[in-house]
Amino acid sequence: VQLVESGGGLVQAGGSLRLSCAASGRTFGINTLGWFRQAPGKEREFVAAIGWSATSTDYADSVKGRFTISRDIARNAVYLQMNSLKPEDTAVYYCAATAMLRTSTRLADFDSWGQGTQVTVSS
Repeated sequence: VQLVESGGGLVQAGGSLRLSCAASGRTFGINTLGWFRQAPGKEREFVAAIGWSATSTDYADSVKGRFTISRDIARNAVYLQMNSLKPEDTAVYYCAATAMLRTSTRLADFDSWGQGTQVTVSS
């Protein structure tokens, strides 16, 4: 499975961005998709995940109420709508996929990763 993110950029605090991730290759093996992020000098952390049916979602406490994950099964795509962005949201955002049927917050559960897209939020 190949994952390609897009939509990152520079935005002022309080602004919005929408990240996209397109999956290709052996996509029939994908059930759960997720977004993770890694800020400079910090470990990669969970942001959000969505299950196959798109009715099951999970969010990190730090983004609940501000970020929304969604997916388009027909397009093999997953999106992350980010609103009310804060400087602490600045990071490289990674799309990830797993064959697991339930959503997961654990990096180790995801076996396919994109190359990442930079999100920078200025104060």
